[in-house]
Amino acid sequence: MAINRELLGREYPSPEPYEVTRGKIREFAEAIGDANPVYTDAEAARKAGHPDVVAPPTFPIILSMAGAGQAVTDPELGLDFSMVVHGEQRFRYSRPVAAGDLVRSVTRITEIKSLAGNELVTLESEISDLDGEHVVTAVNMLVVRGGAEEAGSAA
Repeated sequence: MAINRELLGREYPSPEPYEVTRGKIREFAEAIGDANPVYTDAEAARKAGHPDVVAPPTFPIILSMAGAGQAVTDPELGLDFSMVVHGEQRFRYSRPVAAGDLVRSVTRITEIKSLAGNELVTLESEISDLDGEHVVTAVNMLVVRGGAEEAGSAA
């Protein structure tokens, strides 16, 4: 089944706010093997100019997972997850994510295109605090292997 391009622009809000905690930041830093003390030591973080421990730069992938999960499992999209590989991940920050943040995310399908027999689906998750102030945008591009060939043979 080809990816449904009519879903371009569809949004998937997180079902509830996400509370960023010191423990979650520490676990993530440990999982990626980053021993930077600003991720685990509040005093080191304050000395570096942060209000509390801050999250590693790739932490927002966790914050974007709720919306991205809704998107990739949306039956209207027609994405065969067994054929998906991760293509690219980027982040655009307004400020670091810190312990104590309470954030929401809205994930939007921003691009669907064919390339070399595959389909590329780009999801952008806008992550903001509860006052609506932008914190970070997580951009995730997925490659659906063979999706474009299917689309061509279905026509």
